Formats: sequence, structure tokens, C-alpha cells
Amino acid sequence: MKTVLLASLLSAVAGAALAQTSSAADPAVLTPERVFADPALNGPVAQGVSLSPDGELVAFLRARPDDVQVLDLWAAPTGAGEPFKLIDARALVPDAGELSEAEKARRERMRISQRGVVEYSWDEQGRYILAPLEGDIFLAARADGTVRRLTETAGDEIDAKVSPKGNFVSFVRDQNLYILDLATGAETAVTTDGKDLITWGAAEFIAQEELDRDTGYWWSPDEAYVALQRTDESTVDVIPRLDITGGGASTIQQRYPRAGRPNAVVELYVQDRAAGTRVKVDLGSNPDIYLARVNWASDGKTLYVQRLSRDQKTLDLLAVDPATGAARVIATQTSDAWVPLTHDFKALKSGDFIWSTEETGWRHLYLYNRDGRRLRAITRGDFPVKGLNGVNEATGDVFFTASMRDDKELPIEQQMFRASLRRTVAPAAVTPAGGWWGATMNRTATAYVGNYSDLNTPPQSGLYRADGTFVRWIERNELKDGHPFWHYVSRRQTPTFGTLDSHGETLVWQMTTPPGFDPSKTYPVVMQVYGGPSGGGVKKGWQPATTQLLNEAGYIVFRLDNRGEGDRSAAFKQALYLKMGQPEIEDQVLGANYLRSLPYVDGDRIAMMGWSYGGFMSLMALTEPKMGLASAIAGAPPTEWGLYDTAYTERYMSTPQDNVEGYAASDVIPRLPNLTGRLLLMHGMADDNVILENSTRVIDALQARSTPFELMLWPGQRHGVRGNARQLMQWRTYLDFLDRTIGERSH
Repeated sequence: MKTVLLASLLSAVAGAALAQTSSAADPAVLTPERVFADPALNGPVAQGVSLSPDGELVAFLRARPDDVQVLDLWAAPTGAGEPFKLIDARALVPDAGELSEAEKARRERMRISQRGVVEYSWDEQGRYILAPLEGDIFLAARADGTVRRLTETAGDEIDAKVSPKGNFVSFVRDQNLYILDLATGAETAVTTDGKDLITWGAAEFIAQEELDRDTGYWWSPDEAYVALQRTDESTVDVIPRLDITGGGASTIQQRYPRAGRPNAVVELYVQDRAAGTRVKVDLGSNPDIYLARVNWASDGKTLYVQRLSRDQKTLDLLAVDPATGAARVIATQTSDAWVPLTHDFKALKSGDFIWSTEETGWRHLYLYNRDGRRLRAITRGDFPVKGLNGVNEATGDVFFTASMRDDKELPIEQQMFRASLRRTVAPAAVTPAGGWWGATMNRTATAYVGNYSDLNTPPQSGLYRADGTFVRWIERNELKDGHPFWHYVSRRQTPTFGTLDSHGETLVWQMTTPPGFDPSKTYPVVMQVYGGPSGGGVKKGWQPATTQLLNEAGYIVFRLDNRGEGDRSAAFKQALYLKMGQPEIEDQVLGANYLRSLPYVDGDRIAMMGWSYGGFMSLMALTEPKMGLASAIAGAPPTEWGLYDTAYTERYMSTPQDNVEGYAASDVIPRLPNLTGRLLLMHGMADDNVILENSTRVIDALQARSTPFELMLWPGQRHGVRGNARQLMQWRTYLDFLDRTIGERSH
């Protein structure tokens, strides 16, 4: 193993030298050294953009030009005036200290890798912006721009919020919920018994990682109540996990709920803020459920709770009396596979609400009355709604995001559309077609921040009226002389797109060829893959610079969204139900066969690379003879689904006890004798999501068979490799491995 690693390191150094020589010869050639350096090649990209409730001010996060890993909070008026820095992270906290383990874990769940101001929130009046910064809380007043430090404590304040009317600030510290009165500065502990295995006000691990819920408490609109969860982890198995860094190793006794094993016990309470009393919400007689979503009615008199069954086939909507905790089921969704969770619930001032379901086979929006009776469909057609953006209750306009054209799905593009509360009408496009749009609306849905990119346009943000009229740029990020990527535009290749048919479903793919592509020659191919449940990777949006790195190295880059991947129909997504790793690989085989049918593809030099689920796919593909891969790169791969967590795994695979055959078929170890090519395995040595055991079992099995492979472990890294220096090393290793297995040095 030492010999293999040493050879890899020497090759990587040699490859870096060659890259630098090539770069010196032609400055338009993109190199790994430039990709993983500051300033970022994508240009000035606004992150976390949001409008003030009245639509008159835009706030956003911007990376510092001297360190893209640190974010500052900026703001811009929606009328005349230039953007200005509201909170300078380094000025307020010059020396960022070590985050608490709880905050590290929370950021890992939220996929936040930067420091500085990484999140913020408005009060509903638009008077304040609250920004947690390096464990403490700062409050920016919109009126005069002053920034006030609210806390300076040893413990981190987590999940801080301004109350709806702007009178209070709340946060979780040391496993308890606190409320701070902004008028008096008095701090009140809402709970005091949070410690050890009991936590108040914070979303549990499973909610954060798998249910897309990052908070554990919710203010009522009138500030009279706070709904808050209590989590008891005593039921969850302890999985000892080595946390290995460059400075040593420690054993973390991690409470990790594996598939088929007990979850944490989650309860919901409602606190009367003024009286200081608390009632327990009746979530039913079965404690083994998921607290999926919590929302307040607009008048604060009803608390809506979405309760998901452990098998995730039943989603109940409860209407709760906040004064007593009494609850009743007013609507239910069911599925033979799983009911998807969304953020499409919207309580209206009229007492009605909007909610989405997939009962027609496509995710669509519906209007219900306060008792849960469905009134009408808001959207319909052979396409899925991807998100509810906003509702203008005065005009009846409903805004949503979808990938479709002429009421038919078009997975490779995304736009915002307008429908109606008052009748079912054909959606009208608000944003233009041809690229990839995301939108964030103000509370009254009279304006939105549009985030757009396409194949020739890096991410840009602008302010628009609700009818799509452009108002002003937030970050134009124009690709012209002076842009960080401008020097490399001439060699950037535009992807081509196509489709393949699989079991009655249409799969979308994209392909990018090397600069100077000559169809009379043959080229090696890198198949990039994720493959699992996700938003999909094939899209007409700005492409990552790493694709160009692979093209510059002489590779065709191919990506296919297999069945189970992407926001598509229920049937498309559910193809992998109870058999993860089977239909996905069938579709990737279809993709590999298509590549081999092309005269300019060298069918003996095809590799695959992926991370997380994509790492699992790489291992499954490298052990599938029909793929015929020459090599594969597997990063942080789940290798036996019984080792992964409850909510994700059971949603798609049921439990190991009830789906023995499916779990056995997706176990990588019995497949290792079928390796068709060389393997590069990578994993973070402090990964608390896909724990390192997933890779060590592969290492052990390969060593037991005397099967050569290559390995790169990352001390201190969790479920991803962070920072320019390490990512540069990662990609040098990728390129060296590919060069030796399918590139110039492979023959």
C-alpha cells in the first residue's frame, strides 16, 4: 500500500509540473492549480439571497475576495443605490475560534463549509436582520445600519431567529431554548433540563440529514406561542466512530440510528411565552414516527403538523390547538412506496391552505379549506412542481418552479411559473426558457430575486417584479474581460444533450468533448455519476470548472440521470424502490453501450467517478461485467445499506429485516471478485454521515483477496473534502489515476 501511495504522490507531482508547463505555454488552458485558488472562477456569486418582507431591500452573502471561505453579509436597495456591506465578518470577529461539536454537526448536515456569516434571517416586519457569526449573534438594524452584538458566551448560539414582530431573539444554547427580549436585553431560558441525551429546540440528526428540516422550534405569528421539539436520544444505538485528524485520533460515541434500528424519540410542545406554561402536542399513540413539518396558521390559532409514519408510506396533516395540544387529522397522503416530503405547505389568511401531493403520479399543488377538504387543483399536467415560491393573496397568483414546457416535463431546464388560487388554469411562464432559474419571493409575492445560469452564463442574481420585469442587478457576474473565468472561455466546450429509453422512461444525458475535438479520432470517457435520489445532474446550467479540467486532460465527460435520480414523475423516482443499485446500474449500462456505439469513443477506456451515492454507484458499476469499466473512483461510498441511517435507507429499501434480498443485492462486498478494472477509493476519516466503516470493509475484503487498489484517506475531513489545498490534492490524484488507467499512460 505504501508503494502504491508513494507512486501516486510522485505521479501527482509530475502531473502538476506538466500542467504548469502546459499553462505557461497556453494561458487559456485551465489547470487544477487555478480551479482551486482565489478568486473563485465562477465570479462574484451572491449566496443566500432574500428580499425584505416589504420588497425594498435585498440581503445576500458574498465571499471575501481575499478568502472565498469567509462570507460577509451585504445588502442592496431595490431602487437606486449601490450594494453595501452590512456585516463584515472579519471586522466583528477577527479571530474565528473552534466551533462546538453541535454546530459543526449542524453545518455538516446543512452542507455549510464556509465561515463568517453563513446564514441570516429577517423579522417579518423587515426591521432587523439577525446573523449568527462564529458562535455568537449579531443584529443589524435596517433603519440606520448599526450592528449590535447580542451574545458573547462560551457556548455557541445555534439556530438563532428574530421573532415575527421583531420583539425577541431566540436561539438554542447547550441543548436548551432561550429567548432574549430586545427592548430590555433580558435573557430567559425557555427550557432548563436539556443535557446529555435530552435536547430542546433543535432538529435531531435524522430530521437535519434526511427530512430537510434544520430547525426544532417555531414562533407563532403573534409571538404568543413557541412550538418546540424535545429529543431523547437514549433509544438510539451508540456507534463508536474514530475521528482521525492530522494531530491524532479520538473515539466519538455517536448516536447513529441505523436502518431497522430505533430512532430518537421526538415530542412536540407548545410554550405560552407570556405565561411560561407548556403543553404537549398529541402526536398519536405511536411514538415511532417522524416529526416532518410544523407550520402556523396565519392568525396563530392553529398549529399544523405533518406526521410521517416510520415506513414513510403515510403522511398525516394534524391541526393542533396550541392552548391544549389537542390534535386531529384533517388530511392524509399515502403511497405504496414512500410519500415525498416538500416545503409546499402554505397557510393563507383566509384559513385555507396550499399543499402538494403526488397522487396523480406527478407532484402538483392543491387548495384545501381549513378542515382539510380539497377545493381544487392549482396545477396539473405531465410535469412535477419542484417548489412553491410564493402566493399573492390579493391577486390570487401562485408562483412555483418547474421543469416543463407546454405542460410536459423538460428535465434539463427550469423556470418559474404563475398559476391561480381561484381556478385551475394553464401555468404562465414568468421567467424565460433556455436555462436554469431559481427564485426567492418576498412575503407578499410582489417581487422576487431571480438566480439564473445557462451554458454560457455563470450564476447571476437580479431583482424582478412578480410579472418578470427586470428591476436591477444584485450580482450581474457578466462573463467579460476581467471576470476570473474570462481567460479560459476560448477552450470551454458546450455540452450536447440527448435521451435514451429505458423500461418506458426517458433518460436525459449530456456530453462534453475535449478542446479541438476530432470525431475521426477515439477518446477515453469519464462517466460522472450520482445516481441516487436527488435533483438530477443533467441541466442547461453553468457547468463546473472541474468538467473543463477533465476535458483539458483529453477526456469526453458523460453524465446520465438514471431512473431514481431527478425531480421527475413518481414512477421514475420509485423505480429503485427496494432494489437500490439495480435499475440505476441497468441504466448506466445502457449509457455505456451508447457510448461504445459512437465511432469517436474508445470502448476499452471508460471510467466512472462519483461521491457518496455516486461512490456507491462507481463500486457497483466497476463490479458489473456489462459495464466493462477500465477504472472507477469511489468517494465516501455507502457499501452496505444496513450501515446507513433509518429515514433515508428505509424510505427506499424498507428495513433489513423486511427486505433481506434487496439489502443483499446492494452489498458491494460479494461483488468484489467481479472487478473489471482498477479502483481508487477515497473517504474522510471523520465522516459522521457515511461512516468510514463503509470503506474499511472494502479495504479489508480487497486485501484479503490480494487485489490491488489505490486509496486516499482524508484526516479530519467529514463527508466531503474542504478547502482549496485539499481539493487541489484531490483533483491531482483524480487526474493522475485516470491518466494511468484510461489516459495517455494507460497504453
